[in-house]
Amino acid sequence: MWGIKIDRESELPLWRQIYQAVSERILSGEIKSNEVLPSTRELAGILAVSRNTVCQAYDMLITEGYLISRQGAPTHVAAGLSLEKTPGLSLRTDNKAAKTFDADFRTGKPDLRLFPRFLWQQLNNKALEELQLDQFGYTGPQGYPRLLGEIAAWLYRSRGLKVDPVNIFITAGATHALHLATGLLCGNKGGIYIEDPCHTGMLETFLQKGCQVIPVPVDEQGIQTEHLEKKNNACAIYVTPSHQFPMGGILPATRRAKLMRFAKDNDLFVIEDDYDSEFRYSGEPIAPLYNMDPQRVIYVGTFSKILFPALRIGYVILPGQFHKSWKSLRTHADVQNPPFQQAALAEFMAARKLDRHVRKMRRVYSERRKLMLSELENAWGDSFRVMGDEAGLHLAIEFPGLRFDDTFRKRCLENSINITPVENHCIQKGRHLNKLLLGYGHLSHEEIKKGVGKLKKVIQDY
Repeated sequence: MWGIKIDRESELPLWRQIYQAVSERILSGEIKSNEVLPSTRELAGILAVSRNTVCQAYDMLITEGYLISRQGAPTHVAAGLSLEKTPGLSLRTDNKAAKTFDADFRTGKPDLRLFPRFLWQQLNNKALEELQLDQFGYTGPQGYPRLLGEIAAWLYRSRGLKVDPVNIFITAGATHALHLATGLLCGNKGGIYIEDPCHTGMLETFLQKGCQVIPVPVDEQGIQTEHLEKKNNACAIYVTPSHQFPMGGILPATRRAKLMRFAKDNDLFVIEDDYDSEFRYSGEPIAPLYNMDPQRVIYVGTFSKILFPALRIGYVILPGQFHKSWKSLRTHADVQNPPFQQAALAEFMAARKLDRHVRKMRRVYSERRKLMLSELENAWGDSFRVMGDEAGLHLAIEFPGLRFDDTFRKRCLENSINITPVENHCIQKGRHLNKLLLGYGHLSHEEIKKGVGKLKKVIQDY
């Protein structure tokens, strides 16, 4: 009846299968308003189940308001429940696999195949066994104390950055940190200076918080500080000085000093996103802006690229004046990060496994970077220019005389190539139409060679 099929092998109880089938058909309009349902005995006979099973399903439908039952009257469907379906859509979910590409040049994607999963599983099990019982409750918004200490030690080893763990706060990644920092500095209004081009995800975070975005042009060395102009409603400056996204520039000392003077003179705070700085291929990691003025910089870090994005553990270093407000914001947003992976990460760092993993991945990514540059040179000779090749997981490539617009992007997708023009990350359009972003961190040597070959053909035919 009504096309209801019972699956006796399913873990879902029979009564719930009947309940779900009837409620879905009511919402879709297959069973009409005020339609009388068969008696429990009759439906039980049709479906070859016990009457009690049907009674249980009917009771739930009545409780939730799908059916109306009155003594002496047949059970019927309540009015006003039919939902108009969008053409081509179903109430049932359609779980399709994510699209794959023959050439996937996405940026910011680490190679998860090389992550030590078995070791991580062991550390998670150990953390669960050893975690004190009080850590299973609400422990507050700052984070697992041992992890705070390990992050402070890691920053000193890797950046030469001396930080008191009391100033470190755990977040659910960089985006979460920016969401909270923006609320802390600007509330739901105010202006924020942001590099242009920039990471579109971060831009969207600021826009969703109701901030007025004040774009500042970027060149190969990062934010062009000469274009900073005083705005009365401004509250903060967002920068990626160690590896600007997407152009890859490293902000030189003269601009850093000018940026910090501008912030001080206009009573602004700087949000420093230390994007991709662990993977630097020429010299040591760049010293953060935080060193210049710890009381004016909110430093944002994450483990998404050096470990894996699903970890959802990041951190901020906060000036003391913001501690109380930050704790309040975090408490009334999502309270805290789960303690178990924090404990596992703390052990991973304490055993220097993080240091070894970063060194290993730096070598791997360096080789892939060299291969990508070699393949580009084989394909285009000297008719292109590379930017941002000293760090990170992608290259910014300029092709003088070419324009990469939406039509080009569509042509690439039609040829199973996933690539992003720099223009897609621009707030003010038209200045970077001849540049492409080529992510390589997640690609094998064979995938790099194949991908560059396919891209060359599309550009030649464009």
